[in-house]
Amino acid sequence: MDDRSDRMMTTPWGELALARFPKDPREKLRAWDASDSYLLGHLAQERVPLSGTVVVVGDRWGALVTALAAHEPVQITDSHLAQEATRANLARAGVAPGTVPLLTTQDPPPAGIDVLLVRVPKSLALLEDQLLRLAPAVHAGTVVVGTGMAKEIHTSTLRLFERILGPTRTSLAERKARLIFCTPDPALERPANPWPLSYTLPDDVGPVSGRTVVNHAGVFCSERLDIGTRFFLGHLPDRGARRVVDLGCGNGVVGTAVALADPGAEVLFTDESFQAVASAEATYKANGVPGHAEFRVGDGLAGVPDGSVDLVLNNPPFHSHQATTDATAWRMFSGARRVLRPGGELWVVGNRHLGYHIKLRRLFGNSRLMASDPKFVVLKAVRR
Repeated sequence: MDDRSDRMMTTPWGELALARFPKDPREKLRAWDASDSYLLGHLAQERVPLSGTVVVVGDRWGALVTALAAHEPVQITDSHLAQEATRANLARAGVAPGTVPLLTTQDPPPAGIDVLLVRVPKSLALLEDQLLRLAPAVHAGTVVVGTGMAKEIHTSTLRLFERILGPTRTSLAERKARLIFCTPDPALERPANPWPLSYTLPDDVGPVSGRTVVNHAGVFCSERLDIGTRFFLGHLPDRGARRVVDLGCGNGVVGTAVALADPGAEVLFTDESFQAVASAEATYKANGVPGHAEFRVGDGLAGVPDGSVDLVLNNPPFHSHQATTDATAWRMFSGARRVLRPGGELWVVGNRHLGYHIKLRRLFGNSRLMASDPKFVVLKAVRR
């Protein structure tokens, strides 16, 4: 594996220089995989007509829409980072801004779809939500092809396509990737879309006890409170911070707990997932929380002024799709150090084996254990 962050992808439409976003010199992960190549090769080999409305769902870093840019496909993604990677990759390929419409999972989809290409997401719930939202735009002649690595495609995945769109089959595996072929059936009686879901929190989680949580599809632990967040809720800092950030907010339950405990706090909920930020806003509003809140989809703490924050609360992810990586956590911690005022605090919850205390000491020069159990730790780092 070479050391270049830009890697050349060979497609039936030429070679493309592609990169993930944001670029991290420590990471050597490519911006595409075998499933992207398999799908593009199939489209070219079978001469699939691409003259109508082409929609690409879940394109992780823009490889698919960049390769197909001449056909002006519509991208639909839940990821701000994927959207920014797509913009950069399109620009690198010389595609004029606006040529490829970039939609989010919260935007209305196109009214009619002639070719639907689906990169199977990790979350079956997100796939269900997207297929149900797109199904009314699919007609009998729509070409529907899904793609993913073989380990990402399960019987439940195929059943979902079949239940929502029509008869479905898979290809043989090629370089550990598979394709999904679906024949739309306009007469199929589709189920109602169950998303977003709501549930009531238990009565032992501090200020949010008995409160409502709203989860859009694809947001972590959509049907129950995850054990890491539950532990964090039991060990949040005392009130008094004026400007608070719920970084990687998910459904917003942590930031909502802070706002309920201290109506004078100004809480910024931020996440790179459009579904997550929509969930956080819905959770906040469902509980009639007093005070001021802001909801922002973005790249971590980008756009937050230096030294403007009193408290950052964070439960960082340690996966990027199928890859296990600490790059996201490192960037979140670095961003927190930048935006915290002197004396401001970063509070982190994480699995104890991840060793976040080492990273915090490197960045902040300090790290204090605030709470622990056999699985999780809550750590505090102070901006000096």
